[in-house]
Amino acid sequence: MEWLVWLGAALTSVGLIIIAYCIASAVRVRRADLPDVETRARLQRIVFLNMGALLISALGLMSVVMGVFLA
Repeated sequence: MEWLVWLGAALTSVGLIIIAYCIASAVRVRRADLPDVETRARLQRIVFLNMGALLISALGLMSVVMGVFLA
């Protein structure tokens, strides 16, 4: 089950990269000094992407744990 550990590590890494992208995007939106409505719309899209990234990271971590238990 070593492949499951590596697959989980890869998924977790991808999720963390996307989370870092979300943080950088949110900071850019905040600094852009846009109107309130446009700022909220952009941040809502970033939150949606962030939740997906958290899901990917969680699935990756679960895969790592399962791989370790089954090994």
